[in-house]
This record gives sequence, structure tokens and C-alpha cells, in this order.
Amino acid sequence: MKRINPSRTARLKRKKSIRKKISGTPDRPRLCVFRSARHIYAQIVDDTRGHTLAAASTLEKAIRDEAVSGGKIGKARRIGEQVAKRAQEKGVERVVFDRNGFLYHGRVKALSEGARKAGLKF
Repeated sequence: MKRINPSRTARLKRKKSIRKKISGTPDRPRLCVFRSARHIYAQIVDDTRGHTLAAASTLEKAIRDEAVSGGKIGKARRIGEQVAKRAQEKGVERVVFDRNGFLYHGRVKALSEGARKAGLKF
């Protein structure tokens, strides 16, 4: 018999509720965040076309090898800055933040603060 992880189930339930209300448009694409135990990923998505406009993650060689103070939270802040920079190169300045069911603290909060600091508005 398969055990169901209650924290994962709760996150997926929150995600479903959030995604009913949030969608990315060409004017305001969606900044979607996913975090695993080791890495964090962010992408800016236009849901009307189904295209990813910009993305960044801690798996990228440049960021992985970069020494960032603050551990995983510091790297999350750096990912936020990186995805904001890439979005601005594509002409995106305003986004809708999708925390993907994760609670808004720790790495998710650091990523959003990094993106705001780099110039994204949401």
C-alpha cells in the first residue's frame, strides 16, 4: 500500500486553489517558482500561448559555481535577480507571482524579494 505524504498533498491542494485565480497574460506573465530539497527553479510563463519567456535555476553552471553567502536562501535571492534580469531583456516588467502552493517564507520569499530588487513589479 502506498503512503501519501500529507505535506505534499496539502501543497498540491493550495496550488490548485491558487492556479484557479492566477494566470499569465502577455501583459503580465506568471512568475512560477518550484523548490526541491536542494534546488530552486523560477520561470516566467505566458499562459495564453504556453511559452516560457525566461527561466533560471540553481542547476545552471554559472550560478552553481558562484560562491553566494547565505546558503540556499542566498542562492534563491540570486535566482530571483537572474530571472528578473532575463525577463527585462525580453521586455517584461510586470508579472503575477505564483508561489506554486509553497508557503511564502524562506527561499520562496527570498526569490521574490530578489526579483523585486532587480526591477520586476508584482
